[in-house]
Amino acid sequence: MTHPDTPGAISILVVDDEATIREVIRRYLERDGFTVREAADGYAALDALAEALPDLIVLDLMLPGIDGLTLTRQIRTRPAVAAPGKPAAERDARRRVPIVMLTARGETSDRIRGLDTGADDYLAKPFSPQELVSRIRAVLRRTGEPAEPAGQAQDFGALRIDPGARSVTIAGQPVVLTAKEFDLLWFLARHPHQVFSRSQLLDSVWGEEFYGDAATVTVHIRRLREKIEADASAPRYVVTVWGVGYKFDS
Repeated sequence: MTHPDTPGAISILVVDDEATIREVIRRYLERDGFTVREAADGYAALDALAEALPDLIVLDLMLPGIDGLTLTRQIRTRPAVAAPGKPAAERDARRRVPIVMLTARGETSDRIRGLDTGADDYLAKPFSPQELVSRIRAVLRRTGEPAEPAGQAQDFGALRIDPGARSVTIAGQPVVLTAKEFDLLWFLARHPHQVFSRSQLLDSVWGEEFYGDAATVTVHIRRLREKIEADASAPRYVVTVWGVGYKFDS
């Protein structure tokens, strides 16, 4: 991926049913050097994803046909989004495409629902186009660069984390994580038994440029547990230290 500070051929897929909003976003993104494709609804977005994988998706929450939450869930969980004949690696890559979600309201419940489904960031309408561009750059930096240097694969019981391949398996079965879910897991695994508050995790994994709040960490921890724990309600690896934060038990 080209570095986000020198966009070059970085491709953004803008999915919104309002043509005026798509046009405004396109104008600001193209002015900054990004390549932009558009989709007016969820079905058109799926077609666009089957044609070519974008570097990031700007996705409206309220869409006709397939709403933004459902579309995000499909992108994150269904390899069939890829066109027939595409390599498995490309199909899996589609599950990890960063998503910036646009919400009609700034309510916490909307933001949490978006993050919980798999969005990487969110912005409430009406929004500043300049802020959207800044957030897109920030998300591309966060998802395009590993939070920690690569190292040797490590085993924690049935859990295997390979930072070089950025892959995770449980008892030999692959687990598909988003880029930020992997960064969070690997950061905690590199510091076993050390307790981190949500604010510390935001600074260490998301970086100071992240615009969100501590609820982001809670959502990502919940999603991680659902994917790697045998029982998410009684986690074996990512453990809550009540009143303090989270730690990784090796």
